[in-house]
Amino acid sequence: MNTRRYLLLLALLPVLFLAAAGTRADEPARYLSELPDLPLMAELTEVEGAGVVFDKPGGRIVELYAQGEVSADSVRAFYDSTLPQLGWRAAGGGVYSREGERLEIVVLSEAPPLAVRFTLRPE
Repeated sequence: MNTRRYLLLLALLPVLFLAAAGTRADEPARYLSELPDLPLMAELTEVEGAGVVFDKPGGRIVELYAQGEVSADSVRAFYDSTLPQLGWRAAGGGVYSREGERLEIVVLSEAPPLAVRFTLRPE
């Protein structure tokens, strides 16, 4: 293969990779709007305009909501397995802590469609 073709192939590889990734069945990770380091489970959709955000000297207070056609057990299992990988320590009952903040995830109904409340506040 001549050098020109080789360089063209190298230049096209990232484009081909991105195109292939866009057609995969799984979606890229999504995050909550006001908590950009907190993933949103793929089956959930954030409820826009339903949240509250306060910044105060002692820390931030954020309350956000999501909803979706998923079981309550699946939501709990997702966050129980995902959050420790992001540095959150489980305290039980949907409560996690990290770097002086407390995150509480409450499933508001047990049957789909369900709503989930995410509350972050200083510890």
